[in-house]
Amino acid sequence: MLPQDRLDQITARFEYLEARLNAGAEPSEIATISREYAELRPVVEQIAEWRDAQGALREAQAMLADPEMRELAEDELHRLRAALPDQEQALRVALLPKDAADARPAILEIRPGTGGDEAALFARDLLGMYQRHAEAQGWRLEVMELAETELGGIREVVARIEGEGVFARLKYESGVHRVQRVPETESGGRIHTSAATVAVLPEAEDVDIDIPAGDIRIDTMRASGAGGQHVNTTDSAVRITHLPTGLVVTSSEKSQHQNRANAMAVLRARLYDMERQRSDAARAADRKAQVGSGDRSERIRTYNFPQGRLTDHRINLTLYALDRVMAGDLTEIIDALVAHDQAAKLAAET
Repeated sequence: MLPQDRLDQITARFEYLEARLNAGAEPSEIATISREYAELRPVVEQIAEWRDAQGALREAQAMLADPEMRELAEDELHRLRAALPDQEQALRVALLPKDAADARPAILEIRPGTGGDEAALFARDLLGMYQRHAEAQGWRLEVMELAETELGGIREVVARIEGEGVFARLKYESGVHRVQRVPETESGGRIHTSAATVAVLPEAEDVDIDIPAGDIRIDTMRASGAGGQHVNTTDSAVRITHLPTGLVVTSSEKSQHQNRANAMAVLRARLYDMERQRSDAARAADRKAQVGSGDRSERIRTYNFPQGRLTDHRINLTLYALDRVMAGDLTEIIDALVAHDQAAKLAAET
């Protein structure tokens, strides 16, 4: 049975927030109230839909007593009873605890793994895949740091992605992505296996992570890129070292001021993610049920180019649509991962 008292509490809270907004909340409170109001709206809509269905079911049952309405009532009961399980499931999903970071922008980091030049080229292809996906979703992707190889591959890329539901959707991409194909650098036509690592971190705010000035060392240096590209004649690149953890973040765009801001944003995101990982580890049973919070060293997906096949190993999903995926169409994969995660969480609550 669904918890009626919880449904009542959620509805009452939503109505209270709506009244506060309509009455003119304090300017300092509007953003917070609006955010909670927006988060509760889809839940309240699911509650109303389910309760309307329950009411219609009771009315149809009452109509059975009327001989003239009995046939119509039986048809209506059949329709309502068939639809009710899906409505109840949708409401249970809506009631699941939300990841507080889901609504945040994301920091995307891609680095080559095993495979040398081919791994760096695959890292470049993954960046293109995410750029095309972001464009299709109406998100804004901004490259914050890019280090390229002589052959046009990527040694490291850090990007910020902003838009509706960015982290909620992309958090499942963290892990090792393996590729099987004939490399551009292979003249003999042999299939090679290489890999790249992807990390998707929620962007952290100042209030989430306090970084005392004494905990960091900031160095400036001359920026340079592969083959002499992007060489600056001034010391504009910034390297920030977080002394307590040893984390090192660099940014080497043209503006030193922007580099410092970018590097601090990435450092905050990494520290915030470390804290989230510690919390997940403390809830081991929950962690096993969540495909989006696994070990970053886990091999999550294989891209087999000769067969046009993509396999996500976490949910045993195989698609023969690799061209479409590399063109940025990740919707089917992410939808399947979200559904699997929701099902596991629902199972853990029973």
